[in-house]
Amino acid sequence: MTSLLVELQTEELPPKALKKLSEAFAQNLTKSLASQHFLEEGSQTTVYGSPRRLAALVTGVLAKSPDEAFKQKLVPVKVGLDADGNPTPALEKKMKALGIVADVKSLKRVNDGKNEQLFYEGIRPGVELVHGLQTALDAAAFNLPIPKVMHYQLADGTTTVSFVRPAKHLVALYGEDVVPVTLLGLKADRLTSGHRFHTHELISLRSADGYEDQMMTEAKVMPSFAKRREKIVHDVVEGARAIGGEAIMPEDLIDEVTALTEWPVIYQSSFEEEFLKVPQECLILTMQQNQKYFAVQDEKGRLMNRFFLVSQLEAKDGGVEISAGNARVVRARLADAKFFYDQDRLQTLESRIPLLKNVVYHNKLGTQAERVERVKAIAAKVADLIGANREEAVRAAQLAKVDLLTQMVGEFPELQGIMGEYYALHDGESKDVALAIREHYQPRFAGDALPSTPVSLAVALADKLETLSGLFGIGQMPTGDKDPFALRRHALGVLRMLIEKRLNVAITDLVDIGYEAMKSVANIQDARSELLAFFEDRIRVMFKDKGYSAQEVDAVLATHPTMVLDVPARLEAVRAFAQLPEAEALAAANKRIGNIIKKSAPQTDVVDAALFDSEAEKALYAALCEAEPRAKADYEACRYTELLKSLAPMKAPVDRFFEDVMVNVEDAQVRANRLALLLRLHRTMNMVAELSRLAK
Repeated sequence: MTSLLVELQTEELPPKALKKLSEAFAQNLTKSLASQHFLEEGSQTTVYGSPRRLAALVTGVLAKSPDEAFKQKLVPVKVGLDADGNPTPALEKKMKALGIVADVKSLKRVNDGKNEQLFYEGIRPGVELVHGLQTALDAAAFNLPIPKVMHYQLADGTTTVSFVRPAKHLVALYGEDVVPVTLLGLKADRLTSGHRFHTHELISLRSADGYEDQMMTEAKVMPSFAKRREKIVHDVVEGARAIGGEAIMPEDLIDEVTALTEWPVIYQSSFEEEFLKVPQECLILTMQQNQKYFAVQDEKGRLMNRFFLVSQLEAKDGGVEISAGNARVVRARLADAKFFYDQDRLQTLESRIPLLKNVVYHNKLGTQAERVERVKAIAAKVADLIGANREEAVRAAQLAKVDLLTQMVGEFPELQGIMGEYYALHDGESKDVALAIREHYQPRFAGDALPSTPVSLAVALADKLETLSGLFGIGQMPTGDKDPFALRRHALGVLRMLIEKRLNVAITDLVDIGYEAMKSVANIQDARSELLAFFEDRIRVMFKDKGYSAQEVDAVLATHPTMVLDVPARLEAVRAFAQLPEAEALAAANKRIGNIIKKSAPQTDVVDAALFDSEAEKALYAALCEAEPRAKADYEACRYTELLKSLAPMKAPVDRFFEDVMVNVEDAQVRANRLALLLRLHRTMNMVAELSRLAK
């Protein structure tokens, strides 16, 4: 099996995009080669990506694609042949355009159901790898997820090309041989650049399979993104463990640092302990964002005055100068953070409240000060609903946005809420108020922690309800994949809090509270029905993602449950019901009953037993009278599984009813009575979920 190596060596690629770029480059290349039938069975692709190169190694590549039988549709027989069976100009033109040379008598006639068509059957000869690779290379390069295209001139001084970064060298090796392809004005050869500082001459690559080893030993480049990442994580974790700590390593930071270095070397450095008086979130964010350092915490989660940095240099002094230089740099950064923190504490949060009038929230929804008043009103009512301290919820809502005016949050917007808690505690606010300021943004993303106290929950719900009610009220709903205000995330946050914190609150009540608070806004529209539908759609997505089928979710949501807390229990009940032997028949009967009711629209559910004239009617009514009180009791006690399972005995009388009884008889009184019986049966069966949605 012969391997193919393609490497495009460039100027420094954007680090946050490198992983996606390298993966897409290799995938596009492989996909195109496969579509052209150049890959043997079992062929594998290795992805390479470093700060200055995108590369892929593909095993099992053919030197020439196989000959391929093909069938080409030409034109209808009546268009392609004249009365004497000779080719018409239309057929000749079509064949010439397709490059087909053949006797018209050799063409096949195939009826496609409408017309008799002329087809040509032949053998398409395989092509040499150089042609297939050129096609694949163009596809690989020009279908990349490039965040921002750069335009630059080639060496001729006249030709302008566009790519993510200027390309320097193109390598294309099939085994040990160069494949003469071109890209971005470059002709392929076997030369590439090595490490920017550890090497000075171009590296001549000997073979495709030896690429990674040669780059490691001669070029001082570790081309595999995955292996560089693994090395960085291992070395930092072990380094932190050696000093009795644990490295703080966010996934995004690991990826970015991996994309910034092609020969990772880990060094340890430190800063003065006096900076540990600053909230550790500030210090960590400063080190991560500004310097790409990995902070270290002790076994109790307290920040240590040590950190690890990733360099590209194997320093002769073991990194002493590099560590010292980085210590000087981080000292200046941390001094800035300390200055912001000290200055911010000279003013209380409360003293800054009037300044919110100068901050525009939305041109149709007013200032942050006006928004805070609305959040306060919602928080007060929500606190009453969930049993939280009303006064503390209102106080937290009043202070929740004030830290946006501080220097620290101005420098690091990611710290909003976090700094608010620190400043609130410094000002003497209660712990619950301070914590609610921090937690009212939660959950910020899928899987994020929820607010931990009733006061925090009240403010978090209020904040999200105000956002949803306001933006829906001015017509700023999400459309398609566009959701600039993250309203889907806000709605999912509300739903998660209701379900996971077991808040027995109706979503309709929350939407009403939000709308009431928004009435003070000029020209606000009543969008409650649209918002409720939006919540319902989010519930549908949420539980499909949890593994429930579309049928199960639709069955539950068809009843429009207002208590979101009940939805998981209803879904489990539907799933248990579906396992019953009687389930399929009952679901089908329920669907039939629903169609009858929809068509006939009964005016009452009052049943007169004296009007029954068949044993089937009497049996069904008796079974319903026995099931109804038990179903109502189960429903009120939220015993949804028990309720649906109790419907199983209804199968026999329901089946018998439809076998022996005609509903739409001429006697209006009898017909109305039978419709009333079915209406009551339908309501009882659909208390938990609309069972007809389960019918096959």
